[in-house]
Formats: sequence, structure tokens, C-alpha cells
Amino acid sequence: MLEFALLALASLMAGFVDAVVGGGGLILVPTLFSAFPQAAPATLFGTNKAAASWGTAWSTAQYVKRVSLNWRGLLPAAAVGVLGSFAGAWTVTLVDAGFLRRALPLILLAVLVYTLSRKDLGRHHAPRFTGRAETGVAAAIGLCIGFYDGFFGPGTGSFFVFLFVRVLGYDFLNASATAKLMNLGTNLAALALLTAKGHVWWQIGLIMGAANVLGSLVGTRMALARGASFVRGMFVLVVSALILKTGWDAFLR
Repeated sequence: MLEFALLALASLMAGFVDAVVGGGGLILVPTLFSAFPQAAPATLFGTNKAAASWGTAWSTAQYVKRVSLNWRGLLPAAAVGVLGSFAGAWTVTLVDAGFLRRALPLILLAVLVYTLSRKDLGRHHAPRFTGRAETGVAAAIGLCIGFYDGFFGPGTGSFFVFLFVRVLGYDFLNASATAKLMNLGTNLAALALLTAKGHVWWQIGLIMGAANVLGSLVGTRMALARGASFVRGMFVLVVSALILKTGWDAFLR
């Protein structure tokens, strides 16, 4: 019961963080690995997806009520992201993702330095592309980050947010809303494949999923109420924490 309570609390916190700017896996994945050190990594990743997908679906529904998204352009991009996630999830059942552990903190550090150096980055919504160009660029982002999400996962939401801000010119609030749509597709794709291969503990995943939705509810409301500046601040905080956690795992553990 204590383990279930700790997992539910971790999932609650992960839902809050993930709803604002992504990065809930920073909390939930290490908690699962700590609680079940002997379990297969693919099973723990699958159980994480089973929990996180509920909160992501809830926050996506809340964002689309308040943030105007280019559905015509972004839905095809989300579909491409789903294909990328399928490919990544299939690959992780065959190949060890350990080589990414050393590269990830360095990539995140570059993202953080760039964000801090550009004081106005993501504060104003000024899309750089329209029509098919926007769809094409968003699809390329979806394919790359979708594959990464299925294959490895930590920081997926944060990568989506950063690329939508930097490449497409969105502000942080619009980028976060769009990232939720994309991340929902990649989560469900990876979850479907890992479920088919028997890598999901549904009883644990559903308990954590309920807590994840509650955290997502609070996080989404705060992001919508406080706007792009709040989301940017949370982005810097989450990416900094990701750097510390992934750096520790890669070089010091």
C-alpha cells in the first residue's frame, strides 16, 4: 500500500508538471524504476505511458477549449508523430537505449542556455509558417520527437515545446498546447505497441493514471490563467531539473 501511495503521489506531481510544459517522466519514470528495480525497462516505460496518457489526454482537452490551434495543419503532423513513436517503441524492444543517456544532458543543457540567452523567446506568438509549410515543419518535428518518445522518452514534452517555440515561432502557451496534442498521439502509439508486447502493468498504470489526471487538472488551469511567462519559467525549471537528473544518471551514478 505504501508503494502504491508513493506511486500515486509521484504521478500527481508528474501530471502537474507535464500539463504545464512536459517533463513529467522526470518524476514518474525514476519512481517506477526505484519501486521495481528488477522489472524489465520496457515494462516500466509501458506502465509510465499507461499512467501519463490519461493526464495528457485531459490537459489536451482543456487546452483546446482555450487556445486556438491550427487543426488542419497540426493533425497530419500529429499522425506523423504517431508513426515515429510506433517506430521508436518497436526499436526499444530490440535495441538498448543506453547510449542516449550520455548525450541527453548535453542536449538539454544546450536548450537551456539558448532559452536563457534569448530573453524574448516564446513570449510573443508570431508563427513563422502558414499552410503546408507549417504542416511540413510540424510533421518533421513530430517524426523526430515521436521516435525519441517511443524509444527513450525523458523530456519529450519539453523538446516539443522548445522546437515549436524556436522553429515555428509560437509563444510558450501555444507551444505547450500544441505539444500536448502531439504528445498524446505519441504516448498512445507507444502504449499500444508496448501493450501488444505485454509490457504494461495495467493495475498500477490505472491507479497512477487517476492521480495523473488530478495533477494535470491543476497544472493546465495554472498555465491557462498565468500565460506564456509562467510556462516559460516552468520550462526553465523543468529543463534544469532534467539536466541534473539525466547528468547524474549518465556520468555519476
